[in-house]
Order: sequence, then structure tokens, then C-alpha cells
Amino acid sequence: MVDPTRGVLYPSHLPTFHRLAPDAEAADAVAWFWIPEWRLPEGAVSRQELVSYPAVNLVVAPEGVTISGATTRASTRELRGAGWAVGALLRPAAVAALVDDAAVLVDAEHPFDAPDLHAAVTAAMGRDERHRETAVSAFSAWLSQRIGPLGAAGWQANALVDVLWGERAALTPEEAATRLAVSVRTLQRLTHRTVGLAPGAIIRRRRLQEAAQRLRDEPETDLAALAAALGYADHAHLSRDFSAVLGLPPRDYRARASG
Repeated sequence: MVDPTRGVLYPSHLPTFHRLAPDAEAADAVAWFWIPEWRLPEGAVSRQELVSYPAVNLVVAPEGVTISGATTRASTRELRGAGWAVGALLRPAAVAALVDDAAVLVDAEHPFDAPDLHAAVTAAMGRDERHRETAVSAFSAWLSQRIGPLGAAGWQANALVDVLWGERAALTPEEAATRLAVSVRTLQRLTHRTVGLAPGAIIRRRRLQEAAQRLRDEPETDLAALAAALGYADHAHLSRDFSAVLGLPPRDYRARASG
């Protein structure tokens, strides 16, 4: 898995947070599970700011199950009191088995009818110190049963993950299509159906996540060199993308993240 703080704009503000691998039976359905747990003093608020992965998430919380799509801007959640969530960052093949069209989920969150999943994960989260692993096992088993064995279309859809935002990911939709041995138009249909975004938007989101992480971890990074390393034409192009999604330019974010 990637660094557990990637996509989190201010990791120091996080509550207890874990990313766990799925059980083997669900490895084709889930990239990873993410589990925040918090207990805040009365009246306190923890503000979480994220540049989410370009993916669909299925989330179990005490109040129910929801499914949320890819986002086009940085997002914010405010945590109060005490609580937890168990989220599954879904691989494309799982999305196709759970929803008809991921595009309708973009920038949205909807209730998802899965009372048996909710009951199993909620019971697991109330157990001993291994509650997170128990919850992941229950979630993995539910997904495996719900989705079943992958067919050729599922394997092809999952290949998108590695090519568009895995290690050594493609820098352009054309490169991604070539590596997948499909046309750019076929790639566009696949990402629209299983992610809800165009290939170029997925690539840009990955690059912005990497840019934010580098600016936090390596505050002396030269912005022009960072832009070139991430495939941007120049520093100005990176700054435009960064400001459009995060709401502030790279220099300001670096100062805020290191402050």
C-alpha cells in the first residue's frame, strides 16, 4: 500500500487512523481499508481536509452504510465527540458490481442498503484490541460474497488502478491506453463507468496528491523541479492545478503544512 497519509492534507490533525490490507478473498475488490477512530473533548472539533483518491468508497459507520464517489475538489469533514468508521477504497471491478454508473456518485455520498454488512462490522468494532482486523475480515467476507469471482471485464477494469495511479503510473491517457492495449476511447468508457472521472482527471488527482505529500515531507523541494518530476509542463501549470483543487497555491500550502 501507499503511504497512509497520502491524500491527507494535514496529517498532524488526524485522529487515530489506520490503513489495512484486505483479506486475500477481497484483494480483487478493495485496494485497502481505512479506519479512523476518535474521542474528542466536549465541544472540540477536529477538521479533516483531504484530497481524496480518485475512487469510490464504501463506508460503514455507527449510523449506517454509505457509498461515496470520486471528488473534484479538496473535501472537508468535521469530527466531534467519539466515533469510528471503516471504509473500503474499492477497486474498479467492485464498483461495477455495486453500482450501475460511478459517474452519478462524483462529489456525492448516498446511503447504501447493506444491513448485514453494517451489523457484522459494528459487532467487530465493539470487540477487543484486534477489533480493526476483525472488522476488515468481516468487510472482506461480505464483499467477496457480494461480488463473486471476477470475469474478464473485471480484470481489465482493475488494471486501471495500476496504470493510472499505482507505482510508475502513466503520465498521460495515451500512455495508459497503450499500456492497457485499448483505445483512448475505451479507456475513457472504463474510467467513466468504474470511477466516474475521465482518465486525465484521475492522473491529475494522483499528481496533486504526490505534490502535496512532497511539499509536506520535503519542504525545501524546488517547485519547478517538482513540477517537472510529476509531468507538468512548468511550475505555473502545477500551481494552477494545485490552486483549483486545494484552494491555495503550492507555496501557501507548504507554509501552512509545515507551520
